[in-house]
This record gives sequence, structure tokens and C-alpha cells, in this order.
Amino acid sequence: MPRSPVSRRLAEAAVALFGERGYDETTVDDIAARAGVSRSTFFRHYRSKEDVIFPDHDALLAKVDARLRASTADTAIVAVCDAVRIVLAHYVEDAEVSLRRYRLVGQVPALRDREIVSVARYQRLFREFAGDWLAGSPDAPLRAELMASSVVAAHNQVLRGWLRANGRHDPFAPLDRALEYVITTFRHLEKPRDAAEQVVVATFARSASPDAVMDAIRTHLEER
Repeated sequence: MPRSPVSRRLAEAAVALFGERGYDETTVDDIAARAGVSRSTFFRHYRSKEDVIFPDHDALLAKVDARLRASTADTAIVAVCDAVRIVLAHYVEDAEVSLRRYRLVGQVPALRDREIVSVARYQRLFREFAGDWLAGSPDAPLRAELMASSVVAAHNQVLRGWLRANGRHDPFAPLDRALEYVITTFRHLEKPRDAAEQVVVATFARSASPDAVMDAIRTHLEER
């Protein structure tokens, strides 16, 4: 989901000026002038100088939401993993801006606060999706929250590693490994097979009596 040429130019101008002059000392007019556009053009693309250095979260959230909604109970885990890759790809496509933003966020409290709010929006989206998927099952709200937290943590851990390495490696392989932990933890929450389709396999000594066999099977089924 690449930015338009003007949006990208404004973003590049903003992060350059923030680095040169400082965030508080840079104005919208400064950014527009550096990008070679008017003040009104700036505001057609961004609402504030904060917005200019962050991804277009509204559009990105809409894309993630669309991917999640295109899934079924049987493909929920796959949809979640695809959605996380969409978010990471957006940062990687704008690598230079993402790297400069990372350095700035560490220096400017207002930008750190904005980043926290942005992360919370993604986590809420995943939580709502998981909540709908698990609706009616025991502890659904708790499990939805745990899954959303795990998904966002996996993404953020990989993204921070890529940023700290100045974008020198492909982050998608580490992301796949991180998501494997999420899948392992939550795979059992996918839509269970009907009881009629479940199969029990047991082995007994040839000398076991029919009553002993039936008692063992009955006990096993009651424990499940």
C-alpha cells in the first residue's frame, strides 16, 4: 500500500527536518516548503505534522480488517497471520522513513505517545476479530485478549529487531518464526471438529476383559 509521490515527499521532508532542527522547532510550513508544495497541499494529505511521519493507519487498518473479515472459523489463524504480514510490509515498503521515524520516536515523547495509541488500535482490531471468532466458547473475552496481545507482540518484536538492524535483513522470516509460536499456542481454538468425526484409538492387552475395555474408554471420553 505505497504512498502517493506527494505524500512520500512530505514524509521524507518531515523526518529530515525533524532530524535537523528538532520536532518542536519544525512547522508545517517548513515541511511543505522543503517538499516543494503549498501549505494547503500538506493538509490535503495529512492532518498534522505528527501524522506525516506515521503510516496511514486508517487505510492500513481498513486493509487489515478486510483481510480478517474475508476469513472463516476454519481459516482464522491464517487470516491473522496474513494481516500481521500486511502491517509489517507497510513499514518495509517505506524503509527509509520507517528507520528515521524509529529514531525520532525514541527522542520525542509526543511521538511515543502517538505510537502507543496506534498500537492499541491494531490490538483492538485483532481482539474484536478473535472475540467474534470465539463467541460462545468459555472465557472467550480473555482468550481473545491474549491472542491479540500475542499477535501484536510478535509483530512489534520483529519490527523493532529490523529497525535496530537499520533494515539490513529480511524481517519476514523472523516474523514467520514468531507467528509459529502464536499458531502453536492458539491453533486449538479454531473451530473444532464435530464430535461425530472424532476418533478414539486405544490399545489393550489381549487378556483384557470386555468390561475393562469399556470402562477404560468411558473414562477417557469423560476426561475429554
